[in-house]
Amino acid sequence: MLTVTELGETISSARHSLFRLETLDGYEVPIDGSDLSVYLAGGDQPHNPDKLAWQEHLRAERAAGIWRHRVHLIDTSHGLGDYLRYECEWGYTATSAAGEGIRILDLPAARRPRELTEIGHDFWLIDGERVVRMHYDTDATFHGAALLPADHTPRYQAARDVAWSMAEEFTSWWAAHPQYHRANHRAA
Repeated sequence: MLTVTELGETISSARHSLFRLETLDGYEVPIDGSDLSVYLAGGDQPHNPDKLAWQEHLRAERAAGIWRHRVHLIDTSHGLGDYLRYECEWGYTATSAAGEGIRILDLPAARRPRELTEIGHDFWLIDGERVVRMHYDTDATFHGAALLPADHTPRYQAARDVAWSMAEEFTSWWAAHPQYHRANHRAA
């Protein structure tokens, strides 16, 4: 099992691409600090030096020719939860502006293609060749990651390709769903 540090080193070894599939409705992320509670309380977005440094890192990766992109699988048939609204409004809007390719695949689990249901968990695909399976506890706290053997790679490549081709570009998706924006959500 890779630790957070080892996972960071593995991801940093990318030469040209990093793909992430996200499947959870929320994540316990230390860099977020109290930002989620501030968001939910209607406060102003805090000045977070770590998040600003992360945005600069994304810009530097893009300038170096490394394409970082992700798809988040969600199901809005019953609305969008608090964490996902926060992640979209205060997270994805900033990281997509910093050069990360983000798409949303909004489908109930029962309608997802086989390539995605067979995987069913978060993963990274590094340079299209190395798969890192992410492990989370039931409370969405990162528990570790595992570098999978090469014979698993084709399944994860297929999942990436299907997810990316079916998903909608984040900024378009977010603009089309103003009901989830904090200002509108509070008024609803």
